[in-house]
Amino acid sequence: MPADPKLKLVASTPSPQEGGGDNATAHHEPSLYARREPVCPSKVDGRFRRFKWAVMAFCLAVYWGTPWLRWDRGPWAPNQAVLIDLAHRRFYMFGIEIWPHEFYFVAGLLIMAGVGLFLVTSAVGRAWCGYACPQTVWTDLFQHVDRLIDGDRNAQLALDRAPWNARKITKRLTKWAIFLAISFATGGAWIFYFADAPTLQREFWTGAAPGVAYACVAVLTFTTFWLGGFMREQVCVYMCPWPRIQSAMLDEKSLIVTYKDWRGEPRGSLKQAAKVREGRLPGAIGDCIDCKQCVAVCPTGIDIREGAQIGCITCGLCIDACDRVMGQVGRERGLIDYCTLDDAEHERKGGAPKSLVKAIFRPRTLVYLGLWSAIGLGLLFMLGQRTRLDLSVARDRNPEFVQLSDGSVRDGFTIKLRNMEDRPRDTVLSLEGLAGGVIYTDEMDAAAAKPALRFTVPADTTMRLRVYAVVPGDDARPQPFAFHLAAVARPGEAPAQDRVNTEFSAPQAQ
Repeated sequence: MPADPKLKLVASTPSPQEGGGDNATAHHEPSLYARREPVCPSKVDGRFRRFKWAVMAFCLAVYWGTPWLRWDRGPWAPNQAVLIDLAHRRFYMFGIEIWPHEFYFVAGLLIMAGVGLFLVTSAVGRAWCGYACPQTVWTDLFQHVDRLIDGDRNAQLALDRAPWNARKITKRLTKWAIFLAISFATGGAWIFYFADAPTLQREFWTGAAPGVAYACVAVLTFTTFWLGGFMREQVCVYMCPWPRIQSAMLDEKSLIVTYKDWRGEPRGSLKQAAKVREGRLPGAIGDCIDCKQCVAVCPTGIDIREGAQIGCITCGLCIDACDRVMGQVGRERGLIDYCTLDDAEHERKGGAPKSLVKAIFRPRTLVYLGLWSAIGLGLLFMLGQRTRLDLSVARDRNPEFVQLSDGSVRDGFTIKLRNMEDRPRDTVLSLEGLAGGVIYTDEMDAAAAKPALRFTVPADTTMRLRVYAVVPGDDARPQPFAFHLAAVARPGEAPAQDRVNTEFSAPQAQ
């Protein structure tokens, strides 16, 4: 193989240190940077394109519409159906309210989401990337705007190559203005998940919203505009780690978009195929007529005929394009199809296509499904078992105890009574296992101490109390005991209670 002339030139050019001096010929090493080729997908119609339309409409409707849904929780709680109330440390989702100490529910949902992605990937490949990923949804939306303003693929490519004139500038500014409006609506919708949407909207447009709201909208507007409007497939190929994780999870039994090369190769035009049939050309011609429609409709610009690639998001648009062409030329559809590698090999050997149901419901996916279901059922069980009444106790460490003038010993505690219901509740706080013990708060006279105290805890509130436990001198010794909190139940209402074990500190017995 002859040497690269560029490399030869670089090697033979002397540097100033080698004696070339200032008159040495300047040289530049070849650049390894390649300018991005614009990806302008063609318009296509088919079952997968219609499914993408439906998923995109559903995702956008959920994202933009959810903050405006209302849910009546009574007069003491917000009525927004889905709300992440950071100020009061609450997460509301319809009839479910998650408190900070119950964050394991949120962790469980995140684990379910992860296992769900594993389940979907093992069953139908990168379907998440192809249909529901936010980058995919917004890029798809922006690509439709491209076609609306610039025209279809050929018109977009011609405009991209055209010099900057009044027509190009007008089209670009119009398109970018639409991108910016969509991006602003995207960033604006996000902040409504963290505060009452109607109230925050009024404050936002009147300049009374918190500064963090404006900053959040600005950041999300810019990132949506840049990632969806300009970066596009580069996010999927270079920036996102998930395609690499998903690719490692695929095996020969996973459904992926597959080009059946044993049917399509060798490629040839319709004219070449006619000449082969007439005997004017030797050999054989496959079903692929090399029309490149599969490449033209791909949102990431790959050629699926080159095999599985990290740029393939398995959206199926190439299937729609190829099926349309096969129908037009009178050949069997399915040259590009959702297919497992095992099934592809089976078909190559002459076998009949296998059922997609068997490809989806296999041991690996059933294990993921079982794990996903078990986590969900466990969360539902825990959700149904919680009493909505909670008690937390923190014992004083300095001093650990105080010996009073009459010989009795007093310990101090900080207690939190948590009422997670949307109504006030009458509760009784008592001592268990502390012989002769009584309690009182710092708002009471010590003479009014009792074995049990009654409190009314406001709705959806944590009541913080400073409580003292006192034991007579004869019974005062280090010992375990418990605080017990019970709600005063209404007729027909299930009892709610909580119990926290702690220690009573006292002088050691002599």
